[in-house]
Amino acid sequence: MKKILAFLLVASVFNHVQGGWLDFLGINKSATNNNASNSATIAGLSNDQVTGALKDALGNGLRYAIAVLGHEDGFLTNAEVKIPLPDKLQLVEKGLKAVHEEKYADEFVATLNHAAEQAVPQAAGVFAEAVRQMSFDDAKAILTGPQDAATQYFRQTTQTNLYNLFYPIVQQATATNGVTSAYKKMMAKVNSGGSGFEGKLEGMADKYLGSDAIDLDAYVTDKALDGLFAKVADEEKHIRQDSTARTTDLMKQVFGAAQSR
Repeated sequence: MKKILAFLLVASVFNHVQGGWLDFLGINKSATNNNASNSATIAGLSNDQVTGALKDALGNGLRYAIAVLGHEDGFLTNAEVKIPLPDKLQLVEKGLKAVHEEKYADEFVATLNHAAEQAVPQAAGVFAEAVRQMSFDDAKAILTGPQDAATQYFRQTTQTNLYNLFYPIVQQATATNGVTSAYKKMMAKVNSGGSGFEGKLEGMADKYLGSDAIDLDAYVTDKALDGLFAKVADEEKHIRQDSTARTTDLMKQVFGAAQSR
């Protein structure tokens, strides 16, 4: 019930501020003067119509991604984007499971996911700048491209800036959410050994707490970005395939023309 209420709260906040959110992204202006027929062809669409529709779609995709991921357990309970242990630690997880101590790995995974959920809501400003820089040629190529063309474009144009924005947020979140503590507790359990641990696990804790320590902040940041763009892509595909997902006149007109070509 707590998780459901948290999600509903996030969703209600985004619905309440939708007007301001769209203004921030420069989208509301694109939704005016859209009385042309939905039967328009792509060739007959103006620059403003094409770019405006894509701004609308991006706004929808970003709101959806943040509403789904940017709340308590947004990553942890979503199988598509849940952040697992880093590859280097998969053997550790297997060893813990072998002696029925997987709770240490589960606790660590939970802290990683909680750190990611705190960074996602900060993506709006970076996306807004990418929207402002999108050219008509970019927009038209996206419109006629694959199901995730817009998501691919925005990933290419925002990845570096989003990483630089997310990383310090994740750093702070890992420090306050007990990520390092959970990691050390898990590795200490591995170091304690016991029947069921394979010989190759010996010394692994010291290795990954020493010179070969994993940069957990970078790992979580990368996975948070993967999750964000995965959800934006889900909504983009929805808009392209389902006319009921097109919530503005421009989206109906432009994506309808693209779908019927």
